[in-house]
Amino acid sequence: MRCQNRSFCALIVVGCTLLFIGTSESFPDGAPADTCVKSRTNEPHHGAARSQSQATLPYQVMASGNVYGPGTQIQVTIHGHQDVFRGFFLQARDAQTNEWIGSWYETPNTKTIPECSSVTHADNRDKEQATFVWQAPKDRQGQVYFTAI
Repeated sequence: MRCQNRSFCALIVVGCTLLFIGTSESFPDGAPADTCVKSRTNEPHHGAARSQSQATLPYQVMASGNVYGPGTQIQVTIHGHQDVFRGFFLQARDAQTNEWIGSWYETPNTKTIPECSSVTHADNRDKEQATFVWQAPKDRQGQVYFTAI
């Protein structure tokens, strides 16, 4: 298909380019609370975007444990694989039910999303690693897993 009016076609190309650039920006001050989606395991509400596999994440998630009792605290660290990362969304889930579980202590340059037991970045600066403390609910015990996007 050939464009008959070059000015009009150039305007369309520029408009589409700006549209795609505008929709591909991330959240520089952290993921919003509506990132949480309860019906699926760790699938953010970013339109067509879905969770990345562990192989494609820009960082690795390391936890000091995965078994919790009432009020247990577990340290969770994310490390950049080879380079720095800027944003993250980390969530705690019960290993048997996949329910969001527990809470996070807010640390510098992070913000928590209590609605879905998540923690996210609060700025878009380069990070080599970030460490968090997760606390189990006071009335439960079991196994927890930490998942990230």
